[in-house]
Amino acid sequence: MKKIIILSLIIIIILYTFKQLIYNPYKWKKAINTPEHKLQLGSFIFSKQRGPNGSQSIENKYFVFKVIEINGDYVRLSVIRQLSQKNKLLQSDFSTTKEAYKDLKQIIKSLTITPIVREDLYKEGASYTINDYLLGKYPSLAKSRYYYEDLAENQKNLPVPTDGYEKQEYFSMLYSKEEIIKNAELVPWILKNSPNPELAPGLSKNIDLILN
Repeated sequence: MKKIIILSLIIIIILYTFKQLIYNPYKWKKAINTPEHKLQLGSFIFSKQRGPNGSQSIENKYFVFKVIEINGDYVRLSVIRQLSQKNKLLQSDFSTTKEAYKDLKQIIKSLTITPIVREDLYKEGASYTINDYLLGKYPSLAKSRYYYEDLAENQKNLPVPTDGYEKQEYFSMLYSKEEIIKNAELVPWILKNSPNPELAPGLSKNIDLILN
């Protein structure tokens, strides 16, 4: 009986390893070359991540991103989320619920999602709440409160700034195109102890799905 249990565990480990190291990478590389799932400007990236929940425990967190800029190996993402209604604040970490994450996979291509430039989004404070100013400037928000923070056209595909603060801001939400395509991972570009940016594999997050 003991031998059967050990053998079963070995088989499970082998199958899991095969899936993680061979089957999943093969499936990803096949999908990433199709029009529906290839990485491009405007793609939606779904990512299920493990993170703290504020009570010293770990939970799954669900994020949906929009690709708003591709500049060489730099891919800039913006979180898809909903503006809160007054006095009804949604998730403050920009994650979504498991149920909404599942639903968005099915409807996101037909969903009204409004791009809002940073200056407008924070004009009345960083409350991420629907207000008259945003409704007036972005009428589509009356139909759907889903949005993402966008860059103005004159702020896209710029060279890396030389100013320290601007340079730090530039590398916010910036990920490696190569790592996305080859390994299905969001590996951020960061500024650490050097003036030159570097990849941070230790901060990488898995990609669940890309949709166009």
